[in-house]
Amino acid sequence: MHIIRIFIRTEARYGESVQLLVIDDDVELCDVVVRALKSDGHVVKSCTNITDARAVIDESKPDLVVLDLELPDGNGVDLCRELRMASNPIPVLVLTAHSELSTRVGSLDAGADDFLAKPFAVAELRARVRALGRRRAHSLRSFLITQGELSLDFGARQAKVGSQIVELTAREWVILETLATEQGRVVRRADLLRQGWGEISAQASASLEVLIGRIRRKLGSELIRTQRSEGYSLGGS
Repeated sequence: MHIIRIFIRTEARYGESVQLLVIDDDVELCDVVVRALKSDGHVVKSCTNITDARAVIDESKPDLVVLDLELPDGNGVDLCRELRMASNPIPVLVLTAHSELSTRVGSLDAGADDFLAKPFAVAELRARVRALGRRRAHSLRSFLITQGELSLDFGARQAKVGSQIVELTAREWVILETLATEQGRVVRRADLLRQGWGEISAQASASLEVLIGRIRRKLGSELIRTQRSEGYSLGGS
C-alpha cells in the first residue's frame, strides 16, 4: 500500500480580499482595472513597466499579479518566467491583446496561472481574480504532500525525492496543483486541459499524456493514478 499524506497548513493571511499588483502601460485601461478591483475590497497597486514591477514585488510581496505582456521595457512573459525561476509562487493573471494559441501556451509555459485576452469584460476579470485568490489560499500555501521519499511543497514549488531536488516545469506544477486541491478525488481530463492549456484539443490532450508520463518518471509511478475514461487523481495502491 502506497500512502500519500497531505498536510494542510492553517494560514489566515489569504481571505477574499487580496493585495494585487496591476502591471500595464495602458494608463486608461489600468485605471479601469484598478478601480474595479478596489471596488471588490482588494488592496491594489499599479505600475507601467517591468523595472518598477520588480521593485514593488520585492517590497510589497503582493498576493496576485495582473500582468500585461507588452510593456515598454520588456515582455511580461519574461517577468513571469523570472518569478518562477526564483521559486516565487505568486499567481499571475496575464492580459494581452493577442489571443493566439501560441501566446496562451507561451504564457502558461512561463508559469502564468490564467490568461485573459483583450478586450475583456471587467466582470470576468474580477471573477478570475477571485478564483485565483481562492486557489492560492487553498493550494499554493496550503499543501505539503509526502509519499515515501517524495515530498512536494506547493508553497515553495519545490519537489524532492530523498534529499535530491527534482526540477518540474510550470505546466507540470499546474497539473500537480490541480490534482492536489481535490485531495484524492478524480479530476476530469477536460479540467486539467483548461487549467494547463486553456483549451480542449487533440494536441493539448496528447501533451497532457506526455507530461503525466514525465511526472511519473521524475516523481514515481504511484503518484498519479489514471481513472479510465474519467481522468486522474493523486494516490496509488
